[in-house]
Amino acid sequence: EIRDFIEMVLKSEGFKVIKASNGKDCLSKLNTYKPDLILLDFFMPDMSGRQVLEEIRKNPKTKNLKVAFLTVANFSNAGVKEIERMKALDYIKKPFKPEELVKRVKALSK
Repeated sequence: EIRDFIEMVLKSEGFKVIKASNGKDCLSKLNTYKPDLILLDFFMPDMSGRQVLEEIRKNPKTKNLKVAFLTVANFSNAGVKEIERMKALDYIKKPFKPEELVKRVKALSK
């Protein structure tokens, strides 16, 4: 499971990790937790990453949270512009090497 792998890698680098099983679970956990960075899978079964980010941005309590997408997609220029329009900081292409994930998360969570 990719979530478990990400959790293991990030915890080994000292990050606190809160996992969500899907988009609705993510939105629910944001009522309790205010993370420094949300890694959001672009393709999820119940809600797409885009839908989750739209909900995050609508909520005054969460609208300024930092979000980066995880995706297997190769985004065109239009796709990258859409990510920027949605105010996601970046996207991380899967598969990725653990050291690349750590480097990007450190940079994005500053």
